[in-house]
Amino acid sequence: MEKLRASFAGGTFVKFTLSRPRERKAELRNVYARFVDLKAGRAVSLTLRYATKDVTRNVTPAETPAQVGSLLSDVFEEANLFTTTGDFRLKADAKGEGTMKASRPTFSAVLPTAHDRPKERALANAPFLTKLGVTSADGVARPGMADKLRQVERFVEILGHLTESSPFAAAESVRVCDMGAGKGYLTFAAHEYFRRRGKAEVIGVEQREDLVGKTNAIARELECEGLRFDRGTIADFPLPAAPDVLIALHACDTATDDALAAGVRAGAKLIVVAPCCHKEVRSQMRAPEVLAAILRHGILAERQAEVLTDGLRALVLEAWGYEAKVFEFVSNEHTGKNLMIAATKRGDEDMAGLERARTVMREFGIERFRLLDELCTV
Repeated sequence: MEKLRASFAGGTFVKFTLSRPRERKAELRNVYARFVDLKAGRAVSLTLRYATKDVTRNVTPAETPAQVGSLLSDVFEEANLFTTTGDFRLKADAKGEGTMKASRPTFSAVLPTAHDRPKERALANAPFLTKLGVTSADGVARPGMADKLRQVERFVEILGHLTESSPFAAAESVRVCDMGAGKGYLTFAAHEYFRRRGKAEVIGVEQREDLVGKTNAIARELECEGLRFDRGTIADFPLPAAPDVLIALHACDTATDDALAAGVRAGAKLIVVAPCCHKEVRSQMRAPEVLAAILRHGILAERQAEVLTDGLRALVLEAWGYEAKVFEFVSNEHTGKNLMIAATKRGDEDMAGLERARTVMREFGIERFRLLDELCTV
């Protein structure tokens, strides 16, 4: 409490967290606190994270130590205080007695005190991130996982923007399918985002049985209502009719096309994919005469194949009534797999768009394109 009061008085306070509930099945999981500036003056915003909801409580700096002391005595076993001059970790032992450890500061500057924060930032402290090994209990990225945390946060930010302009923007219940869920980072993130908006039914599809078992166990432990993981492949998994969102991030080569085709056939309102590799087009591509001198360089041919593949995907999606966007979703310093295609169902099919895609294919000598072949056999 002395360190907390001193950080308030000295202007070095960044944030603090309370974690490790004394009762295993306690409803209150964590507490996070930071400064906010309100009309009435500066306050400490306490976010109380329960199993199914978050509750925010604003208290004065003078009231805060008593609030923290009560929560530590009755509910939690661990506290972490972050200041610009040092970090302090208080941990209770089996007898309830605390020991404190000081360390170098994680933060060199205080956090912004605006009352409103981007919604995706709150996800950084979501319990599933700790269970999946992305963050420690206080929301700080574990060694080697900072890039993964940034990807998850950015994904949720984009998902929020796309949802706000989607046909299901006002829906209270949303159905989501994540094809190729892997370790479940983005599946859990999508469930957390939509759970906070209302009701979420989220399915993660993964062909590796061990990962399906592990992610289902975590979902049960965290009581993630409406979230489950099923074993299956992107090409063969039977999607529920008319899902609101279909996700497939980093599905390799034509597996991305399988996911896109499955989403279109099922009538998904929003399809979000991040392609991984582009072997199908690269193996067929023949440089037009005007580009032959440029594309003789292997690296440039690789990049051209990537541009062609994702450009053709966008054209085909537009032909099936989707508004398609292709953009970078994270900086390439965090991952080379940083391109995203987002398609929102807007209207009826426009088969004239297929001719635009076929014209491009003829120009580059491409005879087969998986997404086009899949949809044209429907």
